[in-house]
Amino acid sequence: MPADVTVVAEGRTGCSGCVTVMATEDSNQTVVSHFFLEGLMYTTEHPSFFFLLFLLIYTITLTGNLLILITVASDPHLSSPMYHFLGHLSFLDASLSTVTVPKVMAGLLSLDGKVISLQSCAVQLYCFHFLASTECFLYTVMAYDRYLAICQPLHYPVAMDRRKCAGLAGVTWALGAVHSAIHTSLTFRLLYCGPNHVAYFFCDIPPVLKLACADTAINELAMLASIGIVAVACLIIIIFSYGFIAVAVLQIRSPEGRQRAFSTCTSHLTVVCLYYIPPVCIYLQPHSSGAGAGAPAVFYTIVTPALNPFIYTLRNKAMKQALRRLLGQGSAAGSPPHQPVLGLP
Repeated sequence: MPADVTVVAEGRTGCSGCVTVMATEDSNQTVVSHFFLEGLMYTTEHPSFFFLLFLLIYTITLTGNLLILITVASDPHLSSPMYHFLGHLSFLDASLSTVTVPKVMAGLLSLDGKVISLQSCAVQLYCFHFLASTECFLYTVMAYDRYLAICQPLHYPVAMDRRKCAGLAGVTWALGAVHSAIHTSLTFRLLYCGPNHVAYFFCDIPPVLKLACADTAINELAMLASIGIVAVACLIIIIFSYGFIAVAVLQIRSPEGRQRAFSTCTSHLTVVCLYYIPPVCIYLQPHSSGAGAGAPAVFYTIVTPALNPFIYTLRNKAMKQALRRLLGQGSAAGSPPHQPVLGLP
């Protein structure tokens, strides 16, 4: 709320979740204090079913990603940079799902669960874009790591040592924090005076901006420039990296080496496609937001975090061996790590 307004009363304007304020010009003005999240289409018809479905997906997401995180942190055989970044990705996926899914489930239980205060909406928006943009940068770093490992295997130990690996991971988190802070401040510097129904299942920039009582041209331009261009630039870097990787892999004489390289890279590319395509479509068309537009967002906010553990473990021999050791189904002596091929762990 702007600093030059004072709250006078609540509930006098017909807008549930709004308050009437006295502006400096001595004229009454309505300011939103709460938002109402309309949720996903078709879920209100069978709320119990969708609540159980989201609960199952959320449980799978937390269990799978935390299991990978514990495995990477505890198994000495998974000490390469690829698994270090995978640990960060698992933490981001679990956190990203936690920002959105519990609120969706609360809204399925009662109408009160769909209500969110202006401050909580700002926090949710910041956390979501912080985690999502950090994950975007992390995918780019992971592609660069695979490029070094496969295309420059002799220089890989020096180019991606433990210190540089930690530094790159730290940079992705820092960029994500700054990126989200800019967009959150730009979004909530505006005045929201009603209506207060967000046609979405969480507080995101496009649906919230539609409720602003001010010109949002600057916000939309910043969203297009920052989110659109940054996401597309990261995607282009990933595509070029894997273009060089594909050429290098085709030159591997060993069929086993080619299969291992393609297996590692296709897992990453699959996750990248699931993650990048929906948000690029959403944020490059800010006016298309609405209850129906929430369907693409479900993929990278709810579905992809649940699929990532399966994608990265089912196609990764070392990861499966480490999980067996963690779960007591094998031993370090009985399941030796495979030998690296062209920098592949």
